Amino acid sequence: MDRPGIPGIWPALMTPLAPDLSVDLGAFAAHSRRLLEAGCGGVTPFGTTGEGPSFSVGERRAAVDALVAGGVPPARMLVSVSCAALADVIALVRHAQDLGAWGVLLMPPFFFKGVPEEGIVEAYRRVFDATGDRPLRVVLYHLPQVAGVGLTQGIIATLLAGYPERIVAIKDSAGDRANSLAWAAAFMQAGAPRIGVHVGHEPDLPQLARCGSGGAVSGLANFLPHAVRRLVEEPDSKAAASDLARIERLLASVSGHALIPALKAVMAMTSGDLGWLRVRPPLVALGAARYRVLVDALAPLDLARDAA
Repeated sequence: MDRPGIPGIWPALMTPLAPDLSVDLGAFAAHSRRLLEAGCGGVTPFGTTGEGPSFSVGERRAAVDALVAGGVPPARMLVSVSCAALADVIALVRHAQDLGAWGVLLMPPFFFKGVPEEGIVEAYRRVFDATGDRPLRVVLYHLPQVAGVGLTQGIIATLLAGYPERIVAIKDSAGDRANSLAWAAAFMQAGAPRIGVHVGHEPDLPQLARCGSGGAVSGLANFLPHAVRRLVEEPDSKAAASDLARIERLLASVSGHALIPALKAVMAMTSGDLGWLRVRPPLVALGAARYRVLVDALAPLDLARDAA
C-alpha cells in the first residue's frame, strides 16, 4: 500500500535542560543524532513531550538552529510550531521554511476554550495564507485533553478542501482509538487527497499500521525507537507483541506520576544522565524518592537494551 503521511518513526524530542533551565544545545543535538543513527525517519522538536509551550519563540528558533549546526539535517525535522498567538506561530513557520525543514506540526491556538469550528478554521487559514509563498508540509495536531481545543472531522475536511497541497497528515494524540480509526477511514484510505493519520498513544500503533499508517511521532521513541518502529513496521510479529506488552507496562508504571517529568525520568534512567530529570516550571521534576520508585518499577523491563 502506498502510505501517505509521515515516513517512519519521528521521536517527539524531549528537551534536555542545563542547570539554569536553558536548553542544553549540545545535548539536544547529540540526542537527535543518536535517534537518527538508530533508524528514525526524523525528529520533532518542541512538541508536547518537548515542553514546547514553555519556551519562547527566540529560544525555539535558536535551539532548532543549533540542531542544524550540530549535524541534524533540516529535511529530517518536523518542527512543532504550536503557540497561543498567531504571530508567534507564523514566525516559527517562517523559520522552519527558511531552514528547509521537512514540515511543521501545528495544533489550534490553545488558550481560549469553547471556540467554534469557524474560529479554528480561520486560525489555520491565517497561518497558511501568511506563509503560502513557499512550500510547506503541515501535520495537524489533535491533543484536546491538553490543549482544551481539538479538531473534528469537519474542520479537517474544510482545511483539506482549501489547502490540499499543504496538509500531509494528522497526529491524533487524544488516545481515542475509535476516533483514530474513523479518521483513518475518512482521510487515509479513500478520497483525494489522501493524508496520513498517526497516533501518539503507542499501544494504538499496530491498529493504525494495519490501516496503512506507516509512521508515528512518538514520545516513547526517545528511548525505545526500535520497539516503536516494530509496532509500526511489523504490527503482527512476535517481536511487536512483546514490545507492545512492555510498552503497556511502562505506561502503567508512569501513570501515577506527571507524564512529562516521568518520561524525562525514564530518559535519565536509560541514558544514565540525571540531567534529563530537569523540567521547566510549572512542571516539577521527580524527586529522588519518586525517581527510585519508578526505576524499581521499570527495572524488569530492561529498557536500556532498546535505547538509541
